[in-house]
This record gives sequence, C-alpha cells and structure tokens, in this order.
Amino acid sequence: MTPPDTPGAPGAPGVTVERDKETGVAVVTLDRPERLNAITLAMARELAAVWRGFRYEDDIRAIVLTGAGGRAFCTGIDRDDAGRVPQPASPYTIDDPLLTIGPKANDLWKPVIAAVEGMACGGAFYLLGEAEFLIAGETASFFDPHTTYGMVSAFETIHMAQRMPFGEIARMALMGSAERVSARRAYETGLVSEVTEPGGALAAAREAAAVIASCPTEAVQGTVRALWTAKEAVRSQALAQAPHLVALGNLPADRQAELFTRRATGYRTR
Repeated sequence: MTPPDTPGAPGAPGVTVERDKETGVAVVTLDRPERLNAITLAMARELAAVWRGFRYEDDIRAIVLTGAGGRAFCTGIDRDDAGRVPQPASPYTIDDPLLTIGPKANDLWKPVIAAVEGMACGGAFYLLGEAEFLIAGETASFFDPHTTYGMVSAFETIHMAQRMPFGEIARMALMGSAERVSARRAYETGLVSEVTEPGGALAAAREAAAVIASCPTEAVQGTVRALWTAKEAVRSQALAQAPHLVALGNLPADRQAELFTRRATGYRTR
C-alpha cells in the first residue's frame, strides 16, 4: 500500500527520515542540533505525519528514533514556540502540542527503538515513553526540569512511570534540574536496555531494529500490541487526569519566565 504523502522529505521542518528498504529499518532524526533538538510546533505536526505515514509503508518494519548532533536527544518543546500556544481558560483542559508527537498516539504499532545521546529531558519523555526500548550512549543523561520552573510534570512522569520504578521517576521529577540520571543509572533501573560507548547508540539501535525487522511483521506488531495492552488501561486513565493537574498547578507564564532567567547552572549526576 502506498502512503498518502511522504513526510520527512528533504526540507521538512527539523525532522529527517532515512529509509533502508533492504533491512526494513527507518531512522527518524530530530534535526535541530543548534537548539538541542527542541521541538517546534512545525516539528510536532511533522512527527505526527511521519508516524501516521509509516502505517502505509509495508517495506518499513522497524524504526529508530534519535537526535542529531550528539549533545542532546531532545530537550522538549522549544520555549519560543511554547509561548505561542493559546490556552483555554478552563482548568479542565489544556492544549499541549506534544500530545501527538509519539508513535502510539498516532496508531503506529511497528516497533520503535530510541537511540539516545546527550541530554534527554522534559518533553523528550513523550517520545521515549512511546518507544519499545531505549539504547543510550555512555554520556547520555535524563532529567525533568519542570518543577524547578514552576510547572507540573504530569504527562512526562506518567509516560516514564510505565518503564521506571516509582521511586526513581519520583526522584527525577521532584528534583527538577538539580539532578541528572546517567546512562549507567538508567540501565540499572531498567529505563535503558543497553549502554554503548559514546556515539554508539544509533549503530546499536540500527542493529537491533534490523533483527526485529527480519521477523514476520504480523507477529512483531501483534507482540507490540500485546505488550502495550498490558499497561494501556492504567496509562490512559492517568493521562486523562494530566491536563487538569497541569492547568491547576502551573505558575503563570510570566512567573515561569522569571524562574528561567534565575536558573542555577549546577547539577548533580548519579
């Protein structure tokens, strides 16, 4: 079946896609290294289109998701674009452009492996939370700065609570930008399935994806669905509460901005 369009083509806004029809593996790259691969509103729309397009590409049977440049996998939504999203006055709803940037949110059930180098923080967890597993370079680090800047970490913690022990995700979320989880600690707690030498995550993820893509696709996709069914009821109920918690708990944008201008530069890695 032919996809209705070809997202991720050259010139796409900060998202590139490389397809290897021989192995059946595609690599989706967040491609704004000068901004630490922060996601713009245009990138959010493009990511949704990329995932939905893969549903029609029978030649692509497994996908690797990574970030360009090595300094960061993704640092969440671009702060410049975040201020351009109008919000309803009701505390019972919120418009979040990152809600549909992940594969599962777009009804894609082909396996996705995340290859993480450098920083992965905040809104990056919308993507990492919808990957089947993570491979990280030795110098990768994970942290969630929301509470430091007067924001509720709801969607992010709900996504990551599906794959991290409660105490670990609670510590990461509540410590804010003061602490970063190293790739080695992430491996010890089960967030990361493999740690490579710095710069080696993408190659390792490609290799794993090629093995998966060589298996009969119906069996692979059925297994992915079975795995997600095991936790989907809890996840969907928790996510339904997240907009209210964010709307009620976030500081006003101007007060958040003040905290950003006073942010501390030191942090502790474990």
